[in-house]
Amino acid sequence: MASYGGSSAASSGSRTNGLAIASLCCGIVGLFFLNIILGPLAIVFGAVARRQASVRNGAGMAKAGIILGIVDVVLWLILLAVASSNGGFSWYVGG
Repeated sequence: MASYGGSSAASSGSRTNGLAIASLCCGIVGLFFLNIILGPLAIVFGAVARRQASVRNGAGMAKAGIILGIVDVVLWLILLAVASSNGGFSWYVGG
């Protein structure tokens, strides 16, 4: 019978860095929504997580978050260039 609080895989000490997870999540969500906000956040979180990679696991996730953050910012710049070449942003509501 296992006792409460006994040794398990979750408490073994090899936990993934939370900033690496946050970087990856911001990078993925930033591909679809709010890429100009979430892209730089993914880059910053990933850079901090890579500095802490020697302490905790997650260097690969941090690197992926940085790459996705850069892709988010580039995607926003492309969308901005396309929108400005088409006469800017405009919303048409009505019939």
